[in-house]
Amino acid sequence: MSSHDVHVIESVIGEPEVVEDSRAWQDIKEAATAIQAWQAPDGSVPDPAEHADARAQIRRMVRAVQVLTPSFPHDDDYLAALVDDLERWSAEAFGVPDFSASLAAFAPQHQRVDRLRHLVVFPMYTQNGSPDRRLEALIVEVIWPDFVARLEAAAYANPQFVSLRLIDFTAGYDSNSAVLFPETVSAAAAPPATWGAIFSDREAARYRRVVRAAAESTRLELPDAAARMLDDQGLTERTFAMWDIIHDRTHMRGDLPFDPFMIRQRMPYFLYALEELRCDLTAFREAAAVRRRLAALPVPDAVDLATVEHARMVQYAVVFDRIFRFAITGTRVRNYDALGGQLVFAWLHQHGVLHWTDTALRFDWSGVPGAMAALGEAIDGLYWRSIDRPKAAHWLDAYDLLRSVLTPHPASRWARGLPDEVLSGPPRGFTDAVLDDEFPLSMFYEALERRMRPVIASTAGIRGTAA
Repeated sequence: MSSHDVHVIESVIGEPEVVEDSRAWQDIKEAATAIQAWQAPDGSVPDPAEHADARAQIRRMVRAVQVLTPSFPHDDDYLAALVDDLERWSAEAFGVPDFSASLAAFAPQHQRVDRLRHLVVFPMYTQNGSPDRRLEALIVEVIWPDFVARLEAAAYANPQFVSLRLIDFTAGYDSNSAVLFPETVSAAAAPPATWGAIFSDREAARYRRVVRAAAESTRLELPDAAARMLDDQGLTERTFAMWDIIHDRTHMRGDLPFDPFMIRQRMPYFLYALEELRCDLTAFREAAAVRRRLAALPVPDAVDLATVEHARMVQYAVVFDRIFRFAITGTRVRNYDALGGQLVFAWLHQHGVLHWTDTALRFDWSGVPGAMAALGEAIDGLYWRSIDRPKAAHWLDAYDLLRSVLTPHPASRWARGLPDEVLSGPPRGFTDAVLDDEFPLSMFYEALERRMRPVIASTAGIRGTAA
């Protein structure tokens, strides 16, 4: 057992002197990893020749879960249901796994206590990773500082949201994935959307590593408050928790011309770019509003002061994460987050508050809030107008907004004007006409991406302690 594993086990259990506990988490990881090798894409173990070994690993995992259950008394019902689901899956010859019972019993949204830990085991796919279902195991810890609790209880109610920290994990999370959602779990029927978790620690760690390198590469002099984030993982985690809770609730608020759960629809990818960016721009503007409101208090308390500090950090984080990490992370195949980052950079540049001069990047920070607000208002206006429009008209209007700022690919059919057979046909024709890289990287970003490629790659599977 490595020193890392010992440290993780001791931090999870909290009782390093209990010898029988010191191996249990490692048993769960090793058993899950062994079973992953036998699973088909649907999560089943189709080869009967492997069932005896798989059953032995399930028994090993069940014993380990039972050993660890006393360390997670707040998850008693879930862990009991997990044992039942594991044993039933084994008894039913490892068909497509159905962990509906344990998923229904897992309710982290009701236990938002800072530093509370959960043992999580599900057959699932990890977003931004493989779409194949695999048995995954995680130890996670809640990030819920007092100022976030106060914000959520007052103006930013979001009872389904949970901010988490990754303590340890199996291979599915040794990736770029920073989310844990019920709909990723293998279940016989689509589960209700009762909670959603974001690993704010991973987001913070990626941010710190990428922004530090990008600032050095572009010779950007960071404001003092923004520089502090690069040296303080905890500060950045809490900042991302505030950003995430506002972002997450925004998907269901505002003048929306569509189902807020738009990921279930088949749209041109640039629509997803605008929606994710709308939520981030809302977080930016709301952070500014929080700062103004609390600054007007005659006697702010310690929680108010913490809120003001982190609200300012949210504004820096939205700008820098978008233009540095989002814009150049991932492939150029329908990369909607990258497109959103490109849009922020170009908008700020064209509004005269971002300057790339003499191979150095500079911001006029006094003008950045107004420019970011204007971009948010442009997207809000697009949405408001489209409530009264058919879907195709909304899509065309959204494209016009994007190409008013970004330059489309020279071969773009959208930029030339879609032919009548597409315009008069079903929505699929519109989507099929979008190029994989409809808005290519600018020359600035081509150069930055080449420099930053090793740094971006190094953030896969990152832990907060390694930032």
